[in-house]
Amino acid sequence: MMNPTTMMKIMQAQKTFTTNHPKFMAFLKYVFSQKMEPGTVIEITVKRPNEDAVTSNLSIMQSDLDLVESLKDLQA
Repeated sequence: MMNPTTMMKIMQAQKTFTTNHPKFMAFLKYVFSQKMEPGTVIEITVKRPNEDAVTSNLSIMQSDLDLVESLKDLQA
């Protein structure tokens, strides 16, 4: 069981993140509002100041979806 103080800190940090990055949170909400299926590609690019962008991607496999479901079951 999580410490109530820690839980409050996490909730405040999440609220701050959402306030600072509303478009990103809306994007995540949209993406995860639909069921993921095998073959879905997730791509991420990181661009640091004064550096070239670095991009990677992964194609979702059924085993990835099974893992996510198993992790959800742990929370119940």
